[in-house]
Parts: sequence; C-alpha cells; structure tokens
Amino acid sequence: MWALHDVSLFTKFTLISSTYILVYVDDILVTGTSEAKIASLVSQLNNTFSLKNLGEMHYCLGIEVRRSPSNTIILYQTKYIKDLLQKAYMSAAKPMPTPMISNLKLSTTGDTIFNNLTLYRSIVGGLQYTTVTRPEITYAVNKVAQFL
Repeated sequence: MWALHDVSLFTKFTLISSTYILVYVDDILVTGTSEAKIASLVSQLNNTFSLKNLGEMHYCLGIEVRRSPSNTIILYQTKYIKDLLQKAYMSAAKPMPTPMISNLKLSTTGDTIFNNLTLYRSIVGGLQYTTVTRPEITYAVNKVAQFL
C-alpha cells in the first residue's frame, strides 16, 4: 500500500508485523518488525530484480544512520554538513550555541561572499536538506532563503 504523503514509501501491516519499503531511484530500503518477513520480501524481490543486499543501512542520501544500544535509530548528517561548510568557504567556522542572532537584520546590499547566486542557492538548498536532522536551524534557514 502506498503511503498517503510519500508515493515512494510502501507499507504493509498485519496483526503481527509491519513492513516498509522505501524506493529512491534505484535504491530500495526495506525494514520492518519481523526479520523473517523482511528476508522473505527481499528473496521475492531478488527473484524478479537483480539486487545487491548491502545489509544494515549505515549511510543513505547524505544521512548517516546508527542504531543505539536501546535499538532506536539515530540520524546524523555530519559529513554532509562538513561538505556544505567547505562549499560555503566556512570550513574553519566554530560551532555556535544558537543558529542565528535573534535580532539579525539581513540585507541584499553590501559586501558578501555570496555574490554568486548559483552558489548561494545551492548552499541554501543544502541547508534546507540539513533541517531533516537539525530542525533547530529551520528558522534561520528560512530567513536566508528569503534572499533567493
């Protein structure tokens, strides 16, 4: 069954298990509550398609995936953020306790390293993707996105 809000997510629920399939271009992620159901599904898919089972997911689409000792999933974008900082010529930037000064006034005039609009748009898009794992920066990212 398709998920209502994501046509790339397929779900199957029974009284004893839940199974999820997420498709992105030529990547398929399969997870669920039953190892046996997952193994059966992967076997069925492998009978129809040429699959390469990479095992447990650790990295996908710029997002690092780790399983905690309590069996919860934790998402990180450390490498993605470092690459984005390098792209913005901010590799030496230090972490700050808040994403943005609350009374900061942004302007389209004045000296800026972002006179390249293509680069600026690319960085803002990268920042928007970063909000997947860092929702606390959403307000600041939306502020800089106003200048696209």
